[in-house]
Amino acid sequence: MEKNNWYRTDLLDETEEFINHRTKEQREKLHDASGIKVLEEDRQRVKITRVDVNSNGAEEIGKKQGTYYTLTIPTLTTDDEDGFKQLGKVLAEELTTLHPYIKGNTDNKVLIIGLGNKTITPDAVGPLTIDELQNSVKPIQERCIIYAPGVTGQTGYETSSFIKALAEQIKPALVIVIDALATRASNRLCKTIQMTDTGIHPGSGVGNMRLEISKETIGCPVTAIGLPTVVDGPVLIADAVDTLFKSIAAKIHEKNSPSSALSVTPWRPSDTSNMSLDVLKPIFGEWSTWPKEERLQLFEESLVGHDRLFVTPKNIDEWVHNYAYLISDTLTEWIEST
Repeated sequence: MEKNNWYRTDLLDETEEFINHRTKEQREKLHDASGIKVLEEDRQRVKITRVDVNSNGAEEIGKKQGTYYTLTIPTLTTDDEDGFKQLGKVLAEELTTLHPYIKGNTDNKVLIIGLGNKTITPDAVGPLTIDELQNSVKPIQERCIIYAPGVTGQTGYETSSFIKALAEQIKPALVIVIDALATRASNRLCKTIQMTDTGIHPGSGVGNMRLEISKETIGCPVTAIGLPTVVDGPVLIADAVDTLFKSIAAKIHEKNSPSSALSVTPWRPSDTSNMSLDVLKPIFGEWSTWPKEERLQLFEESLVGHDRLFVTPKNIDEWVHNYAYLISDTLTEWIEST
């Protein structure tokens, strides 16, 4: 089968090159061979991944040269106030790490842009954050210019053209762009924040790529803060089938296990990460042993001719409003502290 990359994702740590180098030893080799340096740490419940990509690494993985942060709380829920506070605290700390030159200079203006379509809930995190900032305290309004330009389909103009025109007049020290992203893993929906100093391609995650917003196109540093709110439909199917196959295979492998026989609670597989799926071939056929990527391609090809389907959580309105509060509060505190 001809292999195509069907995954749509805006998250750097979901690229194929990154996924194929998960262990510390593999990532050291990745750095030496491809110029991609990965640092990971935990701060309370927040899992932080920092990826530094040089020019060689950019060519290797198809992402721009620069620094990428991914902040994740896998167990986050919409009513998890403590989790949102921890995410906001880490986001502010890494903003300071990424832009130390902003601190201590009140003459430095910051242009904050909320990208997205306010009338489409999964895409509304940018405009809603701008709404929150406009109702914020006075110091951030003195230091920052806040703007939600809408989307090209509403205005008829490229969003990057609006931002470039503003930047030429204002001459900010930094542009911060807030937008919704696409992920390739359903379990990361609304539980991850990505921040990068490389800018952003609006709409790229859903196949509607507009002109780039970056230092190269705007003329000043651009940091993008993104929240994954949608996943491609076939990816969701592939995730479900992969989980199902691994669970069935695990049960077959462990059916004679003493621990399984003595269990008085509902059975759960102990580990499916390196589970052989060959035992499924007599039941489901050859395709059950294919790599997940090839099964995904099969689902995609089966849906040729149908409208592309993107999936978002049922309570996406709660998620988006929570993140609008989080990002606006974090930016306000960060600006006040600089």
